[in-house]
Amino acid sequence: MAEKKIKISLVRSTIGVIPAQRATVRSLGLRKIGSSVVQNANPAVLGMVKRVAHLVTVSNV
Repeated sequence: MAEKKIKISLVRSTIGVIPAQRATVRSLGLRKIGSSVVQNANPAVLGMVKRVAHLVTVSNV
C-alpha cells in the first residue's frame, strides 16, 4: 500500500534559530523561504516537521 505524502514548505527564515533546527530544515530538503518538498508521511519525517513546526507549513498531497 502506498504511503501518504505531505508537502512541506518553508515559510520563515532559519536565521536566529538554534543550529539543530537549522539542520532539521536542511535535512527535510528545504533551502530558501518559499521552497517546498513532497515527502512520505512516515514517523521520522513527521517528527522532524514537529520540531520545526514554527518555520514550516504542511499540507496533504
